[in-house]
Amino acid sequence: MEQEAVALKELVRQELLVIDKDTKERLVFIDDIIRLGVAYHFEDEIEDIFQKFYDKFYADGCYEDDLHYVSLRFRLLRQHGFNVSCDVFENFKCEDKSFKDCLASDVQGLLSLYEASYLDVHGEKILDEARTFATTHLISFATQLSSPMAEQVAHALKLPLHRRTTRLESWYQISFYESKSCNNQTLLKFAKLDFNLLQILHNIELRELTRWWRSLDLEKKLPFVRHRLVEVHFWILGEYYEPKYSYARMLLTKLFKIISIVDDIYDSYGTIEELKPFTEAIQRWDKTCIDQFPSYLRVFYQIILDMFDEIEQNLALEQRSYGVYHLQKQMGFTCQAYLIEAMWRHQNVVPTLDEYMENAIGSAGYLYVIVAAFLGMGEIANKDAFEWIDQPTKAQKGSCILARLLNDIASYEFEKKRNHVSSSIDCYMDKFGTSIEEAKRGLQAYIEGAWKDINDEIIGPEIVPKALLLRVTNLSRTLYDVYHNAEDGYTTSTFTQEKIGTILIHPIALS
Repeated sequence: MEQEAVALKELVRQELLVIDKDTKERLVFIDDIIRLGVAYHFEDEIEDIFQKFYDKFYADGCYEDDLHYVSLRFRLLRQHGFNVSCDVFENFKCEDKSFKDCLASDVQGLLSLYEASYLDVHGEKILDEARTFATTHLISFATQLSSPMAEQVAHALKLPLHRRTTRLESWYQISFYESKSCNNQTLLKFAKLDFNLLQILHNIELRELTRWWRSLDLEKKLPFVRHRLVEVHFWILGEYYEPKYSYARMLLTKLFKIISIVDDIYDSYGTIEELKPFTEAIQRWDKTCIDQFPSYLRVFYQIILDMFDEIEQNLALEQRSYGVYHLQKQMGFTCQAYLIEAMWRHQNVVPTLDEYMENAIGSAGYLYVIVAAFLGMGEIANKDAFEWIDQPTKAQKGSCILARLLNDIASYEFEKKRNHVSSSIDCYMDKFGTSIEEAKRGLQAYIEGAWKDINDEIIGPEIVPKALLLRVTNLSRTLYDVYHNAEDGYTTSTFTQEKIGTILIHPIALS
């Protein structure tokens, strides 16, 4: 399989680098490569091609009246960090500033416009209008289209491409691509082989992670926590799935499990009298106070200390042990936010919405996860990268807000059945006097605002390498794989089972 994949990869590369290829054809081919999950093989080539598209963006006279082409070019360039103007869509408007009626019959163009609209930032009214226009007409077409376009439109309307994780999405896209009459058979076969080879690698990792988890024996020592190792591994595959990040992925899975256990302790098991000294110990990184804890916290705190010491020793070989300091710092920040929530629950307090949202930056746990994600990525994650997280930017805060709100919305019904802290839904209802459903709809404005903040940083000045910023974006995307409507796929893990089977159990047929 590997030998065949190498040969097919070279053929795809040659096709990608054909100089005299039509501009639209080339852009569509790159989009197919990205959707099928194999773009990581051609990062340098694709970056070079996009740079050339960007350099001639305003002088490109080809296909400027083609809604599909203009939308596709806009989306791909923005996704890859190029700050292109949304004014390109003015060409598709009438004198009264509404989108032209003739566009309503261009399903492919509408679909591309819909996808492009989700790369918007604050203040881009034309993209808000584009989304409404495209969504309205795509919904009206939904029952009239035939396969495979009908399935593609339905899939997009559930969740736009920009908010989907590559690994899971590639499985869907391979199926869509195979059903197209004009697909590239070489690319299709390469994508299938690559998907299966990655699945084998990810299962090898899961085997090692399972051995590690069993060696901790936490199912006996801490039976109250959520033992969701496979679900965490699935979650992390949305963050990075490429072979070069294998060590980073396994390390992040372990560290994610640790913060998940911390969350469970604060959320449902520890008392305030136990949690206050534990929080202080984490914030000071005090190793001497372990004997003061109850037995379950002594066991767990020692596991944390041992794990962090091991990571620090490993990173010292790369002269990057400073990363552990930043991880400790973010764990302290997260525990403080967890303690505040525990106090609210203990005192039966419904905080104001502003108080809740401010604490959500920490209680989401995502700043800790971002640091943990960087640890195994090698020299690209240097001191500057970790210091970038210490002063959270719009993208990082946006990712935290998404994590908090999507979790709250998905788990609200379940959490209400037990003594759980008031969520953003309760705070919103308390502030505005709304129903639960109205509160959920109202919180969507915060979710959309968070995505605009993330997009703004994607196309802003490059403060950190794109590979690091992509980790923040990908973490935001993973939330939609785990939280869906009224289902928390991590706590109950019912609707995630099929997704896990898709990317970890069932290979794609090669015939």
